[in-house]
Amino acid sequence: ACDFVEKNQNVLITGSTGVGKSFLGTALGYQACIQGYKVSYYNTSKLFAKLKMAKADGSYLRELAKIERQDVIILDDFGLQALDSQNRITLLEIIEDRHNNGSIIVTSQIPVQGWYDIIGEKTIADAILDRLIHQSHRIEL
Repeated sequence: ACDFVEKNQNVLITGSTGVGKSFLGTALGYQACIQGYKVSYYNTSKLFAKLKMAKADGSYLRELAKIERQDVIILDDFGLQALDSQNRITLLEIIEDRHNNGSIIVTSQIPVQGWYDIIGEKTIADAILDRLIHQSHRIEL
């Protein structure tokens, strides 16, 4: 029913390789599209690379605004590599912009407890995970 979108809640999907995390995340996004919501899919590593380039060419704020306008964003394959300081701040900005204003679907091979290590700096990790996990549905495959 995509009630999670209407309530600005998140969906966190974790599990090992090949169990269908990306499929499930994409299926939820597809259903949201059918119901008229604006949805964007991002491979997390590619999104961070794109946003680094956007900072270099001056289009960073425009790119963040595009993400913010979506009702749902899908961050696929989160945590495949640890975040550097720039990516930590970028992720915090995205999560903060969406907090109570939109939904995020995150897929990851790393259990949620391990996300602190992926994010790195404890203070920023606390801020990100507090906003991300507080209003979320967790699916462990």
